[in-house]
Amino acid sequence: MVVKGECLCAEVKFEVDGELPDLYQCHCSLCRKATGSTANAATFVNSAEFRWISGQSAIRSFQKPTGYRSDFCGTCGSPVPNQLRGSAIMWVPAGLLHGALTSKVAVHLHLGSSASWEVESDNCLRLQAGPDSLEALNQALQRRVS
Repeated sequence: MVVKGECLCAEVKFEVDGELPDLYQCHCSLCRKATGSTANAATFVNSAEFRWISGQSAIRSFQKPTGYRSDFCGTCGSPVPNQLRGSAIMWVPAGLLHGALTSKVAVHLHLGSSASWEVESDNCLRLQAGPDSLEALNQALQRRVS
């Protein structure tokens, strides 16, 4: 089995051989800032099972003095895989992966620093697709519980 992945603009592409391990979601403030979301969903794979297909020259990196590192596509800004601090392990963002994966979220990290807004409202809508229009979405966001 080969699992393929790519960034938003498809400039950076990669493949992973074999079944993917389960996923984790990190809710720390650094991961929230790097993704703009509630958490960072990812997994780890052995470097020997990982290969770049294209776009390595487009990858940019940001690293904090603490060692936190974020690699991303310089064209579209998508987070992209990176090798973990010189180890034989690649960090792989789950949102870049294609196809029907059997992996599931198995671990939530740093829940103590989750965003205060990471809860659903009592009248939260769950749609199988997007709304019919931006106006419909805006109306849904403006609803308040009476």
